[in-house]
Amino acid sequence: MLQYMIILLDDASTSFCHYEVPSGERRLIHLDDLRAAIRLAMIENLTIQFVYPDYELPQEYQEVIDTIDHSDIKPLLAVTPDADVVTINGWEIDNKSLSGRVAVLRTAMSELLAHTRAVKDLLAVVQRLNVVITDLTTLTDTNREAYMHWLNEVGQTVVELYINGQSPQFNLLTDRMMLAAMNNCGAGDTCITLAPNGRFYVCPGFYYDDPENDVGDLRRGFDIKNRQLYKLNYAPICRQCDAWQCRRCVWLNRHTTLEVNTPSHEQCVAAHLERNASRQLLTSIRQKGTFLPDKPEINEIDYLDPFEKLQER
Repeated sequence: MLQYMIILLDDASTSFCHYEVPSGERRLIHLDDLRAAIRLAMIENLTIQFVYPDYELPQEYQEVIDTIDHSDIKPLLAVTPDADVVTINGWEIDNKSLSGRVAVLRTAMSELLAHTRAVKDLLAVVQRLNVVITDLTTLTDTNREAYMHWLNEVGQTVVELYINGQSPQFNLLTDRMMLAAMNNCGAGDTCITLAPNGRFYVCPGFYYDDPENDVGDLRRGFDIKNRQLYKLNYAPICRQCDAWQCRRCVWLNRHTTLEVNTPSHEQCVAAHLERNASRQLLTSIRQKGTFLPDKPEINEIDYLDPFEKLQER
């Protein structure tokens, strides 16, 4: 059941996931479409997340936005005190401006591995850090080993932060310790996106790929074909997997496997490296004292891609 509506306020709205925003002219959503979307969200009881560009919106837009409870996703260059989520592209980061905030850091794998210190510093100041690896499909045996070591090294910093009384939230390491079930991408299932052209899409990535690939508009409403395929129950491998922190990005799935409910090998391997690092992190923190006593241990596994076990049968 749909619970969230993402509204891209402009074609240049910041990315907060794997998809890229094409460079080009700005196109601000029509004010009447913005009002209509808010009315529809009220009727359907949907929570709105507004995604902003890097420039200040006209005052009349902000007045309409403020007529409903919502969350704001803003790029670092346009961050304001009321931003709920800040997106970061690049490594020129003013940590003071991010103190106590929820931050999304989008980066290539090589850049992530080269900026370990910057990530550790971020974890010490933000409320929550989500890292999105934008070139996850390039994961190889070589950088897989490097990524594993990187996760364990950053994990030691997380342990130190916990010992010092902080409670860092980091999607790649701490989420798996806290979860009891899959918590993946809800695009097409619990979440839908409205683009500046007044049409609905499974997620922003589908809009930027092909504006004609819409799933309805403000006049017709939602029309998601084969909607059941976006649900976890229709992903036979994923629903039995315990890498619960895996993003299982629907857009990335479609790009790599041509199926929205089937992740790529690389996405599975990365998720299980993170799962295993979370297992080590949980053990390390518990050696320092009582921690999450109601949560069971994370079991050791002998694979990085569930399809490997399937092929053995």
